[in-house]
Amino acid sequence: MLNSSDADLVKRAQGGEVNAVGELYDRHHESIFRYVRSRVGDQSLAEDLTGEIFTRMLVSLPDYRLRGIPFRAWLYRIAHNRVVDHYRKESGCPSVPLCHAESMGETESNPASIIDHKLTLERVRRALDSLDPSQQEVVVLRFLLGLSLREVALAVGKTVSAVKSLQHRGLKALRVALEQA
Repeated sequence: MLNSSDADLVKRAQGGEVNAVGELYDRHHESIFRYVRSRVGDQSLAEDLTGEIFTRMLVSLPDYRLRGIPFRAWLYRIAHNRVVDHYRKESGCPSVPLCHAESMGETESNPASIIDHKLTLERVRRALDSLDPSQQEVVVLRFLLGLSLREVALAVGKTVSAVKSLQHRGLKALRVALEQA
């Protein structure tokens, strides 16, 4: 079944259809990995955590119910919780290094453009690092991963109004940090 919605795939997966689980994985793996990598900044750790997130998805899938919460938001909530658990165990603070953006522009053959691109990424990386962790997360989910306000709110366990506020304050702080860089 091509172009199935997440809801259809979830229903089929809950019915025991292995291909539907695989399709859910294929559909969401890359974006979940990018999100995790943006939060932990380490390729290997992000791969491990992403595997754990999809294992949790598989274990929790029988209990998932379509109650107006999009599957993608539910999956990002699992990812968010796993990253938070990781930092609780490590007692560290998450950073947003934009690792997944580093490969952008590498097809460019002009050395000056490549250097300019890398310097711009580094400026944005430092500016994002200066944000409050909750602002960082909202900005990454909204603008780097393209989630809607509602999906971000569901993923981080806040109201849409709180996400809008974090987004507004985060973008304002980001603008100031970029102007100072």
